[in-house]
Amino acid sequence: MASTAADLLAARYGSSYRWLLTLTAMIGNISLILSSTIVNVAIPNIMGAFGVGQDKAQWLSAGFLATMTVAMLLNAWMIAAIGKKNTYYVSMAVFVTGSVMAVASNSFDMLVFARLLQGAGAGFIHPLALQVIYQIFPSNQRGRAMGFFGFGIVLAPALGPAFGGIMVDMFDWRAVFWLVLPFCGLGTIMAAIFMPPREKEVTQPSMDWTGLVLVSIFMFSLLSGLSNGSREGWSSDSIILYFVTSVAAVIGFIIWESITPQPMLSLQLFANLRFASGCALSFVWGAGNFGLWYLIPLFVQIVMGYTPTKAGLLLMPAGLLLAFVFPLTGRISDWISPRIPIVIGLIMTSYSCFLMAGADTNTAFWVFGWWLIIGRVGLGFVFPPLTTGSMRALPPEQVSQGAGMMSFSRQLGGAFGVCLLATFVDLRSAYYAHSYIATQTAGNSATMEFLRTFQTHLGQVGTPEGLQMPAALQQLGQAIFDQATMLGFREGFLVTALVFFIAIVPGSFLGKGKEK
Repeated sequence: MASTAADLLAARYGSSYRWLLTLTAMIGNISLILSSTIVNVAIPNIMGAFGVGQDKAQWLSAGFLATMTVAMLLNAWMIAAIGKKNTYYVSMAVFVTGSVMAVASNSFDMLVFARLLQGAGAGFIHPLALQVIYQIFPSNQRGRAMGFFGFGIVLAPALGPAFGGIMVDMFDWRAVFWLVLPFCGLGTIMAAIFMPPREKEVTQPSMDWTGLVLVSIFMFSLLSGLSNGSREGWSSDSIILYFVTSVAAVIGFIIWESITPQPMLSLQLFANLRFASGCALSFVWGAGNFGLWYLIPLFVQIVMGYTPTKAGLLLMPAGLLLAFVFPLTGRISDWISPRIPIVIGLIMTSYSCFLMAGADTNTAFWVFGWWLIIGRVGLGFVFPPLTTGSMRALPPEQVSQGAGMMSFSRQLGGAFGVCLLATFVDLRSAYYAHSYIATQTAGNSATMEFLRTFQTHLGQVGTPEGLQMPAALQQLGQAIFDQATMLGFREGFLVTALVFFIAIVPGSFLGKGKEK
């Protein structure tokens, strides 16, 4: 290790130090991953508490991921300016502030702002783990270290939704925000012991603030346009302005990063085909992983009528199995071409999404659970080989930038995956609802029979005659809404299956390659 402070810590704790430092980074990441996924089981309750639809509720997940993505870009500057240990402290402080604010929220806007704060704290700390692994482990042990790191990272979303669901049913939705606080405290204590402080002989870092502002404008303009389009109209002036602003910002960002002497994201990295393929696949992995983890709890609660506890328990077996797959695929990625497990994993995940596209209210709990297991194991086959395979393509002096770019790609994919899938499901659900409503006429024999049957049932239970027809029409409307919503979610799963299948193309470029 290069720094004197880190050398002293390594001498003090011996050969186990590198694993203790990795564990410290992992604990911090567990806090943020737990927070990013545990809230999903509480979203239907939050929607009911504040009277908002899914178009606004998605900001609880997409906004968190978007802010996290932007904050990640500040990580390298913060480490250079204040050191790893202080960066860890600042991250935990911002994250805990957001968590406490979320617990105390009395409006939906305040809750979204709290989630943005949580995302900022998570973004500051997230790239630390990759940097630690690639700085303190030799190349032939990085896959194993990534597997160990991945075990903890996937264990959090495996257990989090189950515990979160129990907390929501026992207390209310606010409980999911203070459940993560013990991990923050443990991580801060471990950082005080194992994280090396900032070296005194360090040059003052520079930061590409222009690039940061441009990429922030791009992300939040595009996400705002996508999330508000259904409510305000896709051709409305405000939505068009959002999209025009996002296009102008991304063009400006690309131009600026190409000409500035110290770019925030080095676009030259994309000249390496293998690394560029890895970033593209990392984007897809993030979009599919976070997008599915957002849609599935909503689907089983809204469409299938699961309680938050049952929804969390449904997700747990697949997540636990994924936690054991990560170390295995980490070891495999040190020995064979990353292309092989990546392609296998993408096929499994695509097939899992295809199976979920056929789910309905009669799908058994364990059948849906097996479909989830197939998909999560598939994602476990992708992540460690994807990371190590992409990094092998870079020379040592570009590894730090490459690690940041990989994390940025994955989290950017997560933010847009949640937003795009939620928007797509909303649009398709509305399309099916309008289509069904158009057929509900007096000439539709099935509709008239449904109304007569329901009226008869209401009469038998003593409902006054004047209320029978309005109640029957209300029940018909609810049935149409339920069916349209189910079909919208099913098409969302089908689109995700197609995206994962197409991702095999960039995945095939990640061969073993030569270590640089």
